[in-house]
Amino acid sequence: MRSIQLLRDRWKSLSGLQKILINLMVWGALIAAYFIWQYSRMPGAALYVHNHTERPIFSYFVNDNWGGNAAANGGGGVTCCWRIEGKALKVEWIKGRTGEQVRQGLKKETISIEISNPPRKRTDDTLHVHFLPGDQIRVAWSDKHTSPLKEELKEFYSKDQERKSK
Repeated sequence: MRSIQLLRDRWKSLSGLQKILINLMVWGALIAAYFIWQYSRMPGAALYVHNHTERPIFSYFVNDNWGGNAAANGGGGVTCCWRIEGKALKVEWIKGRTGEQVRQGLKKETISIEISNPPRKRTDDTLHVHFLPGDQIRVAWSDKHTSPLKEELKEFYSKDQERKSK
């Protein structure tokens, strides 16, 4: 208790200008700490879907962030802005159905997969989510709306174009 009393006495003995300067320094340090903390966090990101399957994606989520939907055979779209962090990504999606697939008796399916979060640079603001046949997922970070996996997955892009032209 004695040390608290000593601090009070010391504070009372300071001039008004000294008290103002100390208050400004404390508040300045708190504000600086907040900005340093914010700068060290990754910025928000967009989710860009690329659907290379025969079925539409009714809805999908990455770490509980909604990514929208996508038509079958090359459908895509973007949603923004989400905080996507962590070493792992939980990707959940609901496979939709075309009219023909409904007539064939296909049911909606919900699938959930956990995959590792690929490396991300501070400038990367888009997570590209590729839905592939066989309930496979590929993801990659980019600072563009063009997927960095486009060349690697070119066989799927060419099949998407063939299906669209029919």
